[in-house]
Amino acid sequence: MVFRGSRLNRCAKGRLCCGLQCEAGVCIFLLYFVNTVGGQIRYSIPEEMKRGSLIGNVAQDMGLDPKRLANGRARIVTGDGIQYTELKTDKGILVVGERIDREQLCGDVTPCSFSFDVILENPMQLHRVTVEILDVNDHSPVFPTHDLNFEISESAAVGAKFPLKSAEDYDVGLNALQSYRLTPNDNFVLKQHANPDGSKYAEMVLQKPLDREQQPRLSLKLIAVDGGTPQRSGTVNIHITVLDANDNAPVFNQTVYKATVRENAPAGTYICTVNASDADSGPNGIITYAFAQVKGSVANTFRIDENTGVISVSGRIDFEKDKKYEVRVEAKDNGGLTDTSKLVIDVVDENDNAPVINIMSFSSPVSEDAPPGTTIAIINAKDADSERNGHLTCSIDGKIPFKIVSTLANYYNLVSDQHFDREITPAYNITITATDSGSPPLSSSKTLHLRVADVNDNAPSFGKSSYSTYVIENNVPGTSILTVSAQDSDWNQNARISYLLEDIQISGSPVSSYISINSETGVLHALRSFDYEQIKQLQVVVKAQDGGSPPLSSNVTVKIMIQDQNDNAPQVLYPVQTSSSLVAEMVPRSADVGYLVTKVVAVDVDSGQNAWLSYKLQKATDRALFEVGLQNGEIRTIRQVTDKDAVKQRLTVVVEDNGQPFRSATVNVNVAVADSFPEVLSEFTDFTHDKEYNDNLTFYLVLALAVVSFLFITCLVVIISVKIYRWRQSRILYHSSLPVIPYYPPRYSDTLGTGTLQHVYNYEVCRTTDSRKSDCKFGRAGSQNVLIMDPSCTGTMQRIQNEKNILDEPDSPLEVS
Repeated sequence: MVFRGSRLNRCAKGRLCCGLQCEAGVCIFLLYFVNTVGGQIRYSIPEEMKRGSLIGNVAQDMGLDPKRLANGRARIVTGDGIQYTELKTDKGILVVGERIDREQLCGDVTPCSFSFDVILENPMQLHRVTVEILDVNDHSPVFPTHDLNFEISESAAVGAKFPLKSAEDYDVGLNALQSYRLTPNDNFVLKQHANPDGSKYAEMVLQKPLDREQQPRLSLKLIAVDGGTPQRSGTVNIHITVLDANDNAPVFNQTVYKATVRENAPAGTYICTVNASDADSGPNGIITYAFAQVKGSVANTFRIDENTGVISVSGRIDFEKDKKYEVRVEAKDNGGLTDTSKLVIDVVDENDNAPVINIMSFSSPVSEDAPPGTTIAIINAKDADSERNGHLTCSIDGKIPFKIVSTLANYYNLVSDQHFDREITPAYNITITATDSGSPPLSSSKTLHLRVADVNDNAPSFGKSSYSTYVIENNVPGTSILTVSAQDSDWNQNARISYLLEDIQISGSPVSSYISINSETGVLHALRSFDYEQIKQLQVVVKAQDGGSPPLSSNVTVKIMIQDQNDNAPQVLYPVQTSSSLVAEMVPRSADVGYLVTKVVAVDVDSGQNAWLSYKLQKATDRALFEVGLQNGEIRTIRQVTDKDAVKQRLTVVVEDNGQPFRSATVNVNVAVADSFPEVLSEFTDFTHDKEYNDNLTFYLVLALAVVSFLFITCLVVIISVKIYRWRQSRILYHSSLPVIPYYPPRYSDTLGTGTLQHVYNYEVCRTTDSRKSDCKFGRAGSQNVLIMDPSCTGTMQRIQNEKNILDEPDSPLEVS
């Protein structure tokens, strides 16, 4: 062993100690040993050190920069469950991680040490560290019992020996049991002996014969003392009962018995036979055998026949746990005289332990561009058996591009043997087999799953060159429209695809106000409710981008067609339905079959079949007289008009679209069947009355009382005012000398002799009684066959006829306003 140096620490009281650590004024030995052969380091520390106590400067002893420990992710690897040490990579030191009890760790085995490995990466390095645990005097000698009882005959000869049970001290070295002391007495002296293994035991030697009549019982104390500082001791009480006769003790024929046994030998396997003889005869010569003192698991492993001295196996023997057993056998006669002998049993190893494979470090995944010779894993293989049974060879199963390289003892490197190609082989199952040299050989295997990391060399690709879909208008915002999907032949992050919408404008608004896309699933969602009448098609560009560095991407065009929904009812353009006027179409009584009365014109803002309109006659005063064109909405006569047909005809036409479900609109068409205007007037006055009554029925019922009262007062005031006004005018005209000349409206004539008006004029007639409103207006129509009447005109046709008669009288004055 070559030492790289020694370290001197100055204690708190000024003393210099080689490798000492000072705690509470006491220097504790701390030796630093650094082995440069094979990358091994050795330290020595006392047991029971506090957690965090310094063991050694690992970085310095390894000849490394402390930063190398941190950058190389240095760590401690042990095969045990408890990690007694801790590596401070930031300081490069090794400290105590857990309480270390030497007795618990090693028992009575010396020297006591444990080993572990420090592994560094980038590049990978392996260092073996061995820590020797020095004993501290923390245990007192302990006897197996509190009392020892002896029955000794008074005839025992001077010099007779009486073996005493040994005390057990778990410490070792100077701290272990050193000597025994017996309390002063006249009869016995203490004689101490040492076993070949260094353990000590004591015997009482009779120096003065016993006299049972004077002293039948003796009480002594045996004290066991160790050599520690401070010194520790243990005590057992010795009770001696003095018997008569039996003055010969048994004697073994051998001081040491040696035997061998194979591990895993079944219970009952014979080991050896011990034998002792006694010169006495009779009951004093009968000998019984027993184990004098049993340590650890010996009592459960072996048994001795107390009569024959045959020793056999009673429990499980494990070579890896105990390689040798040393026990003391005691022969005792009936008089209490004994003799002891030592039995040494050597255990022969069997190949009963398969190799154990531990993966110290494993780098997965490995980049596909890694060069040959790259270290993939560091493997530790060991066998608990010894010699040939523990000699191992490691191999790889199958033809794969890897090989095993041996480094330190029991350590192997798994390295690559050629270049990788992830597109051909994305992963490898590497089975490592360790086989020992026993007979028959035992083996064990461990499989490593190595993944090959991808290089981002493939862009995402869509399954289609373009996508198209249809969405019905008036959709619910948030509705899923379409799912786009792209594939990437790369792996892991390089194949993780995110979907984005290209920033384009649709009708002056960004596409993000219309459509959204789930970046992970590629599902497009509508952000608003679409209206076919406003927008009929959306065209967006979806971008698929992988997660590589740098990222690769591809685009695809998505067309979204808006489908029309029957959400608009037809709108009637002609005839116009208003509440302020009444339109009537005139049909002469001489009209032939198929006479075009009028045409209902309607439109629908929907499209397709939702805008296909059909016209149906829902109600009519005389359904046998008119018909409506299903497609064009033309109202025509279906028979010859006769004099029996009513002048007032009312048609209700329904306009329906072809949607599902269909929507419709209704229009009322008023038709006047007449050849003369007075006939039309007389009939349509009642018609307007009916309409007004129907329209205002609810209103009049609610306010009937107030309206009647108001009309009554108004009529009284108007009548009185008109009467007064006419009386005054007649008085003025009567007293005037001017001639009275009748006045006719311009172009007033009865050219046809039928009493009808060739043209329609505007009249404003003031009325008195029987009037519902204050005046009546007739407006000129755009065509001479169309009659327009104000629904507010509620004067009776009788009053209109009276006015007409006034106009027909040549001598009557005409009052026109």
